[in-house]
Amino acid sequence: MDFLEAKNAAAREIALAFGVPPMMLGIPGDATYANYAEASRVLWRQTVLPLARRLGQELAGWLAPAYGAAPLALEPDLDAIEALGTEREALWRRVNEAGFLTEEEKRRAVGYGARD
Repeated sequence: MDFLEAKNAAAREIALAFGVPPMMLGIPGDATYANYAEASRVLWRQTVLPLARRLGQELAGWLAPAYGAAPLALEPDLDAIEALGTEREALWRRVNEAGFLTEEEKRRAVGYGARD
């Protein structure tokens, strides 16, 4: 019994060191988030995306000299992340219901550029 508790405690500490919510490990008793979907969103927002952005910035800095003087930017595609879909749907709903915004302002609010 003590072995299992020690193993779970070690796994919990390692997960926290890497920014992974312990609930994602399936350890009994670690239900600090309302549900698994919330823990998944936290993992993406607080761990995976900051790491991906830092990696993209460093990679862009390394590749920039090969592509001329124009600044290079590598950003993760948030629309492709299934775990963040509910947040994106809520944003689209709020923007769509905002009657005081113009079509161009709505496009900028959801991350699209001006229409050609």
